[in-house]
Amino acid sequence: MTGFLTWIESSALGHFMRESGPWTYALVNLVHLLGISALFGSILLLDLTLMRAAWTRQRFHASLPSLAHAAAPLAAAGFVVAAATGVGLLSSNATEYHGNPFLTIKFPAIALGVTNAVGIRRSAAWRAIGTRDLTPSETRRLGWQGAASLACWTVAIAAGRLIGYW
Repeated sequence: MTGFLTWIESSALGHFMRESGPWTYALVNLVHLLGISALFGSILLLDLTLMRAAWTRQRFHASLPSLAHAAAPLAAAGFVVAAATGVGLLSSNATEYHGNPFLTIKFPAIALGVTNAVGIRRSAAWRAIGTRDLTPSETRRLGWQGAASLACWTVAIAAGRLIGYW
């Protein structure tokens, strides 16, 4: 990990982030927060909808496909923005984060969140929403995957925020 942190800090991006003035870091941080907001806001809507259907034993409302159609691309765009700006923020002083326990929590939580999102999107139950009634088992599975998603992204965001306080 130390080698990676040294490499990214000494990269052209790291030099740019440190040498281009105080406004660069502030603006990149602002865009990072906007990306996180788009990602988490979209995921929160989808995950809570999946969980509500699973735990109230209600059928998915007809608006879920519309919600997913709008929210999924926004979540993906938010993730791309947050990841790209996060690399810039990390590169500005990466070696200072060596030994930071929150860094070792954040990245696995992100990896689990992305893996879970891909799993949901590829599931037969997700593809069947809006085309047929899901079985109770499929609805429960999507509910649990929504809960796992919410947990992963909450941990990733909290850990990311706590990195600076270590």
